Amino acid sequence: MTTARAATIFSAEDLRVVDRDLGDLASGLVRIRFGAGGICGSDMHYFRHGKTGDYVVREPLVLGHEISGIVEAVGSEVTGLQPGTRVAVNPFRPCGHCPRCREGRANLCENVFFMGSASKNPHMQGGFSSYFDTTPGQCVPVPDHVAIEAAALAEPLAVCLHAVKRAGDLTGKSVAIVGAGPIGLFTLLSARLKGAGRLTVVDMAAAPLAFATKLGADEVIDLSKDAEGFSKITPPDVVFEVSGTPAGLSSAIQNVRRGGTVVQVGNLAAGPLPIPANSVMSKELDLLGSFRFDVEFAEAVGLISEGKVDVLSIVTARRPLTDAPDAFRLALDRSQSVKVVLTA
Repeated sequence: MTTARAATIFSAEDLRVVDRDLGDLASGLVRIRFGAGGICGSDMHYFRHGKTGDYVVREPLVLGHEISGIVEAVGSEVTGLQPGTRVAVNPFRPCGHCPRCREGRANLCENVFFMGSASKNPHMQGGFSSYFDTTPGQCVPVPDHVAIEAAALAEPLAVCLHAVKRAGDLTGKSVAIVGAGPIGLFTLLSARLKGAGRLTVVDMAAAPLAFATKLGADEVIDLSKDAEGFSKITPPDVVFEVSGTPAGLSSAIQNVRRGGTVVQVGNLAAGPLPIPANSVMSKELDLLGSFRFDVEFAEAVGLISEGKVDVLSIVTARRPLTDAPDAFRLALDRSQSVKVVLTA
C-alpha cells in the first residue's frame, strides 16, 4: 500500500496537505509519482470560495489537473508504459460512448471523469498528490529534454488551443483577449501560432500586462488607468473573454466589431448574469463557448516538446507540493505572480 501526501481542500480557505492511502494498484491503472503541477484559476476558486462555478466542494477533494510526473508502477494489464517514463497527464477521461463522444465532441462528454473536480459526487480526486493513479490512456510520454514543469502546463495550453479552434480561421484577423492571466497569455501565444494579425490584451493589472507585452502582444490596455481604453481602439474581429467576469464578457460583446466573434473561455459565477444580450442580436455576433479540450492535449504536448511554445515563460514562482497552502496564497496575489507551479 502506498501512502501519498495530497493537497486537499475541505472548504473555503481550508487547504491542507494530508496523508492519503492509495491501496493496491488496480490491474488496468498506472501509478504516477508527482513531478509538477500548475495552480489553475479553478483551483484558486475552490481554495477561496469552496466552489468554482456550479461545482461545490461537498467532501475532501484533492486538487490539481495541470500535472506531470514519472510512472512509478503499472498494473498487470497495462502495456506500452514502463516505470521511469516521464509523462504529461491528461486529466480528462471521456466515456467514449455517449452522444457527444460519438459525434466527435468528447470534451462535452456526459459521463466525463476530470481530475480535481467537484462536478460529481463522489468528487473526482486530482493530481496534487505525491502519488496518484490514472489510466494509461491519460499518460502522454514526453522527451527527456522537456522540463517536467513544462509538461505539466500542457493542460492549460490545450484549453487555449481549443478556444482558438472554436474561433475559426484567425489568419490575419485582429484579436483581443480580455484577461491577462495564464489562460489569457496562452491564448495570446496560441492565436499568434494560428496566424492571428494584431493582438491586443486587456486587463486591470499592470504585472500580467507586462507579461503580455513580453510575449508579443501588439498592444495592451490597462483599464485601471483608462476605463474606456478598450472602446478607443478599432473594434477587433475576434474577442476571447478569459477573465471569467460578467464585466469582461459584457466588454467583449460591446467592443467586438459588428458581425464579429466572441469566444467565452472564462468560467463565470453560477446563476443568471447580466450581459448586453441585445447587442448579440443587433451586431449579429457569433457568441461561442469553449469548454476544456480534446485532441488538443496531444497537440499541446507536441508543441511544447518541439519548442514551438515556451510555456515556462509565464511561470513566476515554484513551490514544493508540501507548501501548497502558501503557494495558493501567492497565486492569488496578481501583483506578485502570474503562474505558480508546485514541484515534487
